[in-house]
Amino acid sequence: MWFHRMELEDWFDTYQYEIEYDVGESAVKTLTFEDLNVDLGKLPLRYGHHRGRPDLREIVAGQYEGLSADRIIVTTGASEANFCVVSALVKPGDHVVIHHPNYPSLYEVPRSLGCEVSFLSLKFENHFELDVDELKGLITPQTKTISLTYPNNPTGAMISEQTLGDVIELAENRDVFLLFDETYRELAFGKPLPWAASLSPKVISISSMSKSYGLPGIRTGWIASQAKEILDAALAVREQVTITNSAISEEIALSVLQKKDQFIKRAMDHLEGNFRIVNDWMKEQQHLEWIPPEAGVVALPRFKSGVLNDPEKFYRTLAEKYKTFVIPGRCFELDNNCFRLGYGGTAEELKTGLNNISRLLEEG
Repeated sequence: MWFHRMELEDWFDTYQYEIEYDVGESAVKTLTFEDLNVDLGKLPLRYGHHRGRPDLREIVAGQYEGLSADRIIVTTGASEANFCVVSALVKPGDHVVIHHPNYPSLYEVPRSLGCEVSFLSLKFENHFELDVDELKGLITPQTKTISLTYPNNPTGAMISEQTLGDVIELAENRDVFLLFDETYRELAFGKPLPWAASLSPKVISISSMSKSYGLPGIRTGWIASQAKEILDAALAVREQVTITNSAISEEIALSVLQKKDQFIKRAMDHLEGNFRIVNDWMKEQQHLEWIPPEAGVVALPRFKSGVLNDPEKFYRTLAEKYKTFVIPGRCFELDNNCFRLGYGGTAEELKTGLNNISRLLEEG
């Protein structure tokens, strides 16, 4: 088989709908249709534009300095965007560099297409900081892409605008594309990074409505790039998969982006309160340690050495007995002593979920 299931998605399939307290999800609390005030009564349910409806592409492009609507393709989530771009850029035997940990699709797709994948590791001991010199050493004559996600999932790490500029300069000098997943850009605790595709023709930005807006169910994302040939190639791939987007999803995405500031402010106000809850809880933990996240809605705590003999049993007991959901480190090809903690849910759900982790730790 060319493609293999991701352990992360298998874990979601096993437990996500069986639990009551989700402190593993990587998005702000999911909105309901009632929250949106969108009138779909006269919406024609026809095939859409292959690149996405023009008014939606126009409003997405308005976020990127210097980009017009013809430099945007609206996709079925960021996952399709990643699949289309990678499939357009690489062939079997090519080499890609992907910083790790990351959402597994970002490395599973090139692996499945027969590429050699090198990880640029973000290490706990180095506070998950990106090492540009290490990145330089990983690039070979066969390298076609560098793939970064910032703010990072699952660590919550960030980079500076200067570091982003250094990586872009490296990509330009080595003639490789930088695939930059900026899905969490709007959830920066400080000043957000520039929209990356605006900075160079060698950058391809990917983003979506799923994480910052709490709308994973509409499956709407996009590709942004100055390079028309890359967009045309990615479009040829997506036409073999979904052809066009859902008319309903595009209508909802347009309506939300027209009121973007309102939705992002609500999300950030919510996350600031939830982060305080998590931060206070972590200060009380004798068996856990973490690098506090700098952005986004997730963190990657780990159990201190010797605390657990069987982390997998802990995660399954947490889900089955306490109905509480986190993501084991193995789902990101990490040591299973760490886990993804998500704090985008309601404050009550978060507090109960964290308390359940503490209770299970006390049980030993």
